[in-house]
Order: sequence, then C-alpha cells, then structure tokens
Amino acid sequence: MFKREIWRNFDFWLLGAVLFLSIFGVIMIRSAIAGNVNLAGIDQRQAEFLIAGVPLIFIITLIDYRFWKSFSIILYAFTVLFLIFILAVGNTSFGAQRWLNIGLVVVQPAEIAKIVVILVLADYFDKTDKDEKNIKWMLKSLAIVGGVVVFILLQPNLSTSILVIVLWFSMVWISGLPVKYIFIFGASALGLFASAFPFLQAYQQQRVLNFLFPDPTATHGNIYNVQQAIISIGSGGLFGQGYGHGSQVQLRFLQVRQTDYIFSALANEFGFVGTMIVILLLIFVIIRCIRAARLASDVYGSMIAYGFATLIFFQTIVNIGVNLNVIPVTGLTLPFISYGGSSLVSLLIGIGLIESVIVRRKMFEE
Repeated sequence: MFKREIWRNFDFWLLGAVLFLSIFGVIMIRSAIAGNVNLAGIDQRQAEFLIAGVPLIFIITLIDYRFWKSFSIILYAFTVLFLIFILAVGNTSFGAQRWLNIGLVVVQPAEIAKIVVILVLADYFDKTDKDEKNIKWMLKSLAIVGGVVVFILLQPNLSTSILVIVLWFSMVWISGLPVKYIFIFGASALGLFASAFPFLQAYQQQRVLNFLFPDPTATHGNIYNVQQAIISIGSGGLFGQGYGHGSQVQLRFLQVRQTDYIFSALANEFGFVGTMIVILLLIFVIIRCIRAARLASDVYGSMIAYGFATLIFFQTIVNIGVNLNVIPVTGLTLPFISYGGSSLVSLLIGIGLIESVIVRRKMFEE
C-alpha cells in the first residue's frame, strides 16, 4: 500500500525530462569528442555514470527525505574532512587540486559538498523557522556555509565557491530574510570581491581581465575559446549543421567542447531550435523542482527542493552566459549535458531527494 502510494505521487514528468537531457548529453559528448584520441571513451563513461545514477533516483525516493535530518552534523563533518583530504592527496589538473582518483572513477568532492550544503541549510532553516530573522540568524547560516567554502576556495575552485554562496543566499532569502539585509549583503559582496581580487589565482584574475578588456587578436586561451564559442553559436543558424557535422566542433576550433562549451557545440550542430528545446527542458525541470517545494509538507522538504532548483538554475544561466560572452569564464557545467560523472550523479541524487519530497506530500496531508 505504501509503495503504491509512492509511485502514484511520483513526478514522472520530472524524471522524463531529466532522462532526456542526460541521454542527450551523452549523445552530444560523443559528437564533441569524435576523433580525439585523448578523450576517447569519455562518452561511454558518462553513460556508465548515468546508468549507475538512475537507480539512485528510485532508491533515494523510497527513503523518507526527513531521514537525512538526523545525519546533518555527520554529513557536514564528513564533507569538510573529505575536502581537507583532497587538498592533501587529490589529483591536480589545470592548476587546481579538486579530484580524487579511487580506481575506476575520479570523484570531485565539491559536487558532494553541493548536496550536503543544501541538506544542512535546509535542516537549519527548518529548526529556526520560528526564530527572528536578524543578523545573528543570518550569520549562523553563513558560518555553516563558510566552513565548506573555505576549503573549496583552497583547491582553488572559485566558481563552485560562488555557487555555494548563491545557494546560501537564495535559501536564506526564501526563509524570510528582511529586504534591508539583502541590500547590505549585496554591497558587502561587491566590496569583498573587489578587496579579494588581488588574492585570486593568476588564471582567475586573467579571466576577469580578459572579459573586461578582451584582445580580439588572441589565438589561444580564454579569449580565443570564447571567440570560437560565439562563432560556433552563430554558424549553427536556425537548425544547425547536423549532428556530427558541426564545422567548429568536428574541426576542433571549439575547445573544451565536452564540458564548459558544450552549449556552443550544441548550437553549432542543432542550431537555435535545438538549443531552445534544451533550455526549455531545463526550465521545465527547474519549475518542477519549485512545484515540489510548494507542495512540500514541511520547511525541510521545501528548502531541499528550492535549493536544488537554485543549483540547476544558476549553473544553467552561468554556463550559457559564458558561452554567450556575457559573463567571465567559469568552470560551471551545463546541468545533465556537460561531461562530468560526479556532477551528473550529484544532480541525479538531487532529483531523487526532490521526488522523495513530492511523493510524501499527500501522505502527511492525509
């Protein structure tokens, strides 16, 4: 009876959209790496992560989402220790120490941190739902996030650090942060970034400077990548040049096309129509997450759903923004589409948590 009630309330529309995007991501990665010996096989690895991640959606759905409240402190402590551990023994790539090779797979602990931050903050805002929404209340939640962000920054991983801060701000705002504090926080954030700029890694500073003062004659680096991304998008036209036939993709003018610039590869091969379908599906997923938040029977479930809606939304607009050259280059991937096993699995776990919230709404009401 219990299981029948679960599947009756299960959001199959959300699952269908996520599966379509994830499968299309594998297909798009396959085209993006065609002929590249160094990247051969990563499309198969992405498919393997997808196959492993889909059952997790159903397993996590069966677990009452409130079960995780009891482990908030343990999850938080494990995440911090994991991030510290990665600084000591992690693999270094592109000047950052973010990955841990555990044999068959390479794990990125920052992806786990995103999930844990959402769960821990959801627990905090649930417990303090009736408390006065003042500076002290806000700073306590910020301290929780700060304990994770500091170790992500040390990798260094500025983009994920910003994402975690955005998650915190969106959740604290939804929890009832007074408007006056929003302006204070905004001014403080701008001041903090300006003062912290000299302490950023050289490549991070260069990304900002390249965005503000681009060199149109550049033949390599971030400026070149952005230029090729824009050319790829423009040359795709309305319907694209066809799967596996995109000139910018197949002739490898477009760099990092399986991760950061997969949106441009998509535009090159499927055109404006193809990109709009993907964007609309991502918007649909975000809307279903927000719907889950509104249907949730308690603050904890609502905050979990809002948190993941924010995560998907922010990563989507930032990745597309980078491809369109409207914001500086970051390392955030396009949800469900870009290559990255840890990223894909963490997103699928998030979908499982949202489904767990959805299927239990009527049980509590009845």
